[in-house]
Amino acid sequence: MSAVLASTPTTSQPERVSVLTGTIVPGADSILTKDCLAFVADLHERFDGRRRDLLQARRTQQAKFDGGALPVFRADTADIRESTWTVAPIPAALLDRRVEITGPTDPKMVINALNSGASGFMADFEDSTSPTFPTLITGQLALRDAANGTLSFTSADKSYQLNAAETLAVLHVRPRGLHLPEYNIRINDEVLSGSLFDAGVFLFHNAATMQAADRGPYLYLPKLQAMEEAQWWQDVLTHAEAELGLPEGSIKVTVLIETLPAAFQMHEILYVLRNRIAGLNCGRWDYIFSFIKTLRAYPNKRLPERHQVTMKQPFLRAYAELLIQTCHRRGALAMGGMAAHIPNRHDAQANETALDNVRADKVREVTAGHDGTWVAHPGLVSVAREVFDTYMPQANQLSNTRDDVQVTSCDLLRVPHGTISRRGFANAVEVCVRYLAAWLSGNGCVPIDGLMEDAATAEITRTQLWQWLHAGDLHLHDGTAIDDTLFQSCLLNLPSQLSGRNDIVGRDYIPQAITLLEQLTESDTLEEFLTLPAYELLQRH
Repeated sequence: MSAVLASTPTTSQPERVSVLTGTIVPGADSILTKDCLAFVADLHERFDGRRRDLLQARRTQQAKFDGGALPVFRADTADIRESTWTVAPIPAALLDRRVEITGPTDPKMVINALNSGASGFMADFEDSTSPTFPTLITGQLALRDAANGTLSFTSADKSYQLNAAETLAVLHVRPRGLHLPEYNIRINDEVLSGSLFDAGVFLFHNAATMQAADRGPYLYLPKLQAMEEAQWWQDVLTHAEAELGLPEGSIKVTVLIETLPAAFQMHEILYVLRNRIAGLNCGRWDYIFSFIKTLRAYPNKRLPERHQVTMKQPFLRAYAELLIQTCHRRGALAMGGMAAHIPNRHDAQANETALDNVRADKVREVTAGHDGTWVAHPGLVSVAREVFDTYMPQANQLSNTRDDVQVTSCDLLRVPHGTISRRGFANAVEVCVRYLAAWLSGNGCVPIDGLMEDAATAEITRTQLWQWLHAGDLHLHDGTAIDDTLFQSCLLNLPSQLSGRNDIVGRDYIPQAITLLEQLTESDTLEEFLTLPAYELLQRH
């Protein structure tokens, strides 16, 4: 990690910037230009101190939760929730978002997603991406070429081209969350934020092109926990607009409500971003992860196994309905969540079951009042679109104000009844190990047993394992104690269980994945994010 990127000569870098990687990435010199690096360095120098303060504020707040406090609606912002105001008008390109597809930023995925017939495509540098430096640079190159309409890709047996511009999905980009570093870039010998790298590089190269085409630029903002974090993004993007010569408010954003604390501050988040926000999204999987992590100190807040924690559970239904009501009251769109099921080309019955599950999920969303939804696979776009076309013939449901919704703090914190089966416990171990192995091999979005798994679902499984094992008095449905003996038996049996299968991504990294999961699960302290220690391993590789 000590060599300067070979395709970016040191003479082209601002003196205060170091690119610390030995990997040669073709085309990197056209992305990491001197002007681009100077732009990112300026963002770092202006805003990274505040970012670190915000992360410290998260830790302080979590300590209060660990000490007996519970999330509540803020008393100091009651006037924001109770007063009358709306967000700025939504751009025409974003008024109809009935089906959005998400996925990593490799060229093939970008082309297939933009060509998929979806309303929008969220190119994901966060939960769907294993952030090796070549992957990040390749993604930025793909997005630049996509914005210019020149992206193509040739594999061993097929060539991929973008369709006509007017038929393409609208491009959104999700940078990494505030907590994630970009170890390969140092500014004044300080590690750069992954948020500032991903957003800064993308905006520097593409903002003017997309603004001229009336297509943004558009971002998805992940993992926010408080309105102060939304204000940080507001200030970063306002400064970026000034530096790039864009009209103020032209960078539009959608915020994922995927943490429990943020669910109590939706009005506030909309308010501080009101001149640029288009909507909020139900990031359901990360939200479940955040629920477990935030309430980890509460024995009465343990969730049952993952497959029992569906959006039909009252606490998740309350969260989704509150999001819809809040957005529509303020003139913002309310996006639904991800359908994790994926088509199965080799098993007709399994395929039909998956499609039925997706249809049911989308019917639930559209009838609740959502304005659009997410899918993870191009094969699901038509399924989701058919449901939304049937129940929502108009562009959106902003007129559906859901005045009937009455959600309290207790509703958001109510824990569902359920059980933990032997199969459910073993599945949590297997999914987390398999995803970690794939992630360490450079794959951040992995099909496992008919579901498209990303970092969010891996976070659910490993936090549930930690919570269950540290409970001290928990048993499986059959009466077996949930303890280290049970956990170790699952870990020991896993390599032989997976040895004969041909669908294992990153097989060579399974031993490292097992070791990491063992360390995280047996630690007395719950690690804040799985991807932080995993990124350190990734850098060593």
